[in-house]
Amino acid sequence: MSKGAIAAQPAGTELFDTSEKLFPDVQAEEGESAYTFMHTVPYEGSVGLVNLLTTTRVLRKGFKTHLVLYGPGVLMASGSRGFPKVGDEAFPGHMAINNQIRAFLDEGGTVYACRFACGALYGFPEDLLMEGVTPFHPLDVLDAALTAYRDRAFQLNTWTV
Repeated sequence: MSKGAIAAQPAGTELFDTSEKLFPDVQAEEGESAYTFMHTVPYEGSVGLVNLLTTTRVLRKGFKTHLVLYGPGVLMASGSRGFPKVGDEAFPGHMAINNQIRAFLDEGGTVYACRFACGALYGFPEDLLMEGVTPFHPLDVLDAALTAYRDRAFQLNTWTV
């Protein structure tokens, strides 16, 4: 090993102090809600999956949580993903986005997908969305944001192109 090189650590070695938390563990108060707006390409980076995990965490903190998919974000809720058959995971992690959306829905979250993006941009009809995903009018993107504003809801907004 050269001078100054760091030796590999064996599996299980604790590298960081995860017991120190600087901010309080915020839980939702009665009636609080949250909205995540995602305009992101699935599987083109980690942002889509990371924000789905964050959105699920917000739901688990007790917020009435809404996921609004528009633009390329609608592809995250494709109900026809899989290989060689729909729902088949070709390799570990291949269905991570669909699996996380399913977990979010199963735990009581609400998912919306823009009809314009589905049809006009990506050419798939709304009946190919995952079961439980609600298609919406493209003008509802703004009205969902305004509803969140009026409700004083937490908002997470993600844009990637």
